[in-house]
Amino acid sequence: MSQSPQIRRLSYSDLPQVMSIERGSFPTPWSLAMFVLELSKPSGISLAAVHDGRVAGYLICSRYDTVWHVMNVAVDRRHRRKGIATALLARLFEIADRPGEQYTLEVRVSNQAAISLYERFGFRGAGVRRGYYHDNREDALIMWRTAEAAAASCERESAPVRKAGSDGLGASAAPA
Repeated sequence: MSQSPQIRRLSYSDLPQVMSIERGSFPTPWSLAMFVLELSKPSGISLAAVHDGRVAGYLICSRYDTVWHVMNVAVDRRHRRKGIATALLARLFEIADRPGEQYTLEVRVSNQAAISLYERFGFRGAGVRRGYYHDNREDALIMWRTAEAAAASCERESAPVRKAGSDGLGASAAPA
């Protein structure tokens, strides 16, 4: 990818492309109804990464009381490892970060690429949900991020921290 993707709000009209990416990314994909529900939440943040007029990736983040929950991040297989998930997460934090803001997510313990990506943004492992994923009963690593801690962590590391890296496999809260 020669240019950075455009990051914009995810819309209902994007859902056919999102569903295609979702089915190609996760063994237990979300249903269309789940995406419609998330898009209808006024407190959530849903983003699309667009490249050449097509959705190349997306992020769904819901607000629960005082915590943001990164529910779903996925990148089209043809666009993985080109910085799209990095760009989506960076935009999420540009929009939502405030002092003390907290984020959480679950990610397959086997998904080292996604775990590394989240760690670069200041997420840290905080526990395991045993048998969380319904397809194979794989455990989920629970990760947390606090805005100030994340900013301090990123400042201590070199400038390329938020550039292209491992992305596209993401976290998906796979509700029953």
